[in-house]
Amino acid sequence: MKENKAIAIGKRLKDCRNVITLGLKTNFSAYAKEQQSRIISGEKIYYPTAFYADILNTAKIPMFPSYHNYKYAQDKIKQTALFQVLGISHPKTKVFYAFKRERITELFKYPFIAKIPRGSAMGRGVYLIKDKEELREYLKNTKIAYIQEYLPIKRDIRVVIIGGKAVIAYFRTAYAENFKTNVSAGGIISFENIPKEAVEFAEYAAQKCGFDDAGIDVCEYKKKYYILEANIKYGKQGFKAAGIDYVKLMEGKIDKNEI
Repeated sequence: MKENKAIAIGKRLKDCRNVITLGLKTNFSAYAKEQQSRIISGEKIYYPTAFYADILNTAKIPMFPSYHNYKYAQDKIKQTALFQVLGISHPKTKVFYAFKRERITELFKYPFIAKIPRGSAMGRGVYLIKDKEELREYLKNTKIAYIQEYLPIKRDIRVVIIGGKAVIAYFRTAYAENFKTNVSAGGIISFENIPKEAVEFAEYAAQKCGFDDAGIDVCEYKKKYYILEANIKYGKQGFKAAGIDYVKLMEGKIDKNEI
């Protein structure tokens, strides 16, 4: 094992020349003694996975991405509460548990957005609810209703933050009649005329939340920017479309100690 290489547990950097990826082993004793020593020595561990993020945080071992990334990954309920606590503009959103579901239509007018609050990504588990029947079908699929006001926009902006700085930003425009802007759902990428203010807002939101590796989804509605959500496990389609080699980008950031 070359000591000059960084150590990662998760697979995100497996193709980087300057990183050794150990893979996730929940039995810490399953790692070789030298690997164990490097982990507990206090050097930075890259992509520790949700399993080891808690442990490294307790042991005060530095990591990238931050502990906060893992605590809020794919949990829309906690993200919304965080945005509200920090005063970051976010569409009106409420969570309804079983005994409160009848209040949904008291507080939200059709159409509105309904999401599966945990574990969903790439546009899956997101619904535009236009009437009682669609609401009824959505409620069959989740015990917790995550309801959000519908902002009639056709595009949003994905800003990828790595190491606290935006490395790429692009519009995602919904395809045809689809209300979803996700690239995985057919959203169209454009790099033209990205508002500087949107990028700065995404950087500000990420910094406040402690997200140092995330795809921040931002939209503009009635001349105000909103954060829609933070995608901790973001895709790389935007990098490919921009002609950016993600692996070389990350290698450079590690070499320069930027992450």
